[in-house]
Amino acid sequence: MPSSDAIPFTMGPALLFCPADRPERFGKAADRADAVILDWEDAVAPADKQRAREAVLVQQGAGGLEPSRTIVRVNPVGSPDFELDLAALAKTPYRTVMLAKAENASQLKALEGYRVIALCETAAGVVNAASIAAEPNVVALMWGAEDLLASLGGLSSRNDDGGYRAVALHSRSAVLLAAKAAGKEAIDAVYVNIPDLDGLSAEAEDAVASGFGAKACIHPNQVAAVREAYAPAPEAVAHASELLEAATAAGTGVFQFKGKMIDGPILKHAESVLRRAGL
Repeated sequence: MPSSDAIPFTMGPALLFCPADRPERFGKAADRADAVILDWEDAVAPADKQRAREAVLVQQGAGGLEPSRTIVRVNPVGSPDFELDLAALAKTPYRTVMLAKAENASQLKALEGYRVIALCETAAGVVNAASIAAEPNVVALMWGAEDLLASLGGLSSRNDDGGYRAVALHSRSAVLLAAKAAGKEAIDAVYVNIPDLDGLSAEAEDAVASGFGAKACIHPNQVAAVREAYAPAPEAVAHASELLEAATAAGTGVFQFKGKMIDGPILKHAESVLRRAGL
């Protein structure tokens, strides 16, 4: 059994789903995104799941995808395909796994040794997000809107204006808070209206401002919008650098900078800007 480690989840900001039964797309997805999610679950028809597992098994050695930038989404624990996924996964170099429809902490035991992104996309998963995030092998939580609404017996996660319904917003916040409270990363859900890049940009900008460390994409054309949202403007980087230099010079807990009172939380915001800039 492979072993997990305590290294934080740093893939992103743009994670791109790729159907695992389409190996001709693997390399293209890796070239376009910060990390690729090879999908053995919803993106693959039941009759094609074994072929999808075999396609991922071929990704070995120099011709394979880089393990540090590859995630494999497995089917839910207890489903007929989960054990088959687990057996195939053990033969690959990939050690970061996304668990579809994670619903309780005990399910994470089945993936002991792997670095797990728990996908909370059912009512049970959202309600139990805090205990799921606390599991040692969980490195991040992600939420999913449409499967969540389906688990509630609902019809759509969004209103007619494109904004999320209240229950979806609550779930998004609950998963984000649970992840961060446990010191883990949070990943925002996919934006399913592929042509609407303006809507995606607005949602990605909100994800950045809210504290999500990455956002998942379902089409290569979405990657640039997510990256742009996460990349701080040059003036924001310059301001953050100047502010942190002033904090070091002040040497006190609270000080004034350009007429404004500066304290700990504002300095953390500045540090986040520099991290997103790679500084």
